[in-house]
Amino acid sequence: MTSSIPAVVTRMAEGSALQAVLLDMDGTLVDTEGFWWDAEVEAFAELGHVLAEEHREIVVGGPMSRSAAYLIQATGADITLPELSALLNAKFTERIEQGVPLMPGARRLLAELAAHQVPTALVSASHRGIIDRMLHSLGPENFALSISGDELERTKPHPEPYLTAASRLGVDPARCAAVEDTATGVTSAETAGCSVVAVPSVAPIKPAAGRAVVGSLEEVDLPFLRSLITIVH
Repeated sequence: MTSSIPAVVTRMAEGSALQAVLLDMDGTLVDTEGFWWDAEVEAFAELGHVLAEEHREIVVGGPMSRSAAYLIQATGADITLPELSALLNAKFTERIEQGVPLMPGARRLLAELAAHQVPTALVSASHRGIIDRMLHSLGPENFALSISGDELERTKPHPEPYLTAASRLGVDPARCAAVEDTATGVTSAETAGCSVVAVPSVAPIKPAAGRAVVGSLEEVDLPFLRSLITIVH
């Protein structure tokens, strides 16, 4: 599939400035942000600690390493970062193996992008093993490629994930629309130069220049995404 991207981009460029759509996974396409929090709460309960709700907004949307390190520091739990990361991934995996609910509008949006041959990438801070399991629910055929947090030197909120996705697709980040649910992801995509659609999941996200904020993916379709890209080459 990836080898056909340049030709697809050429055809798309003739009718739209939009070259590709880059989508976050947890909380954006799949309703799993609660799964991660439940896994974190359960893990720390086993360690003798109660996680306050205030911690949730801090860890949401970030890479495992950052979230785990923060929670260890905040609670003083007697566990190493590698041990906690492995524990959280195991508990999260247990939950998603019972089935992963898609966010409202996600399947319809992916089908629309595929029908119009829009190059699409999954850009996540989750590990490769988690992404591969999620793709069974999302449909691997809906994505030209996927980017995982453990395959990059720097992950969200750094722009590297989105810059890498655009580079591998052979497109200009400034002609990409990114869809995110957290401030961490929005920062990553905007710093990379993408126009962003924010669909807040846990914490609110304010509108800004080059950023649209919607209530759900039910409000997002291809004409809407194309309207975000104003650059003309």
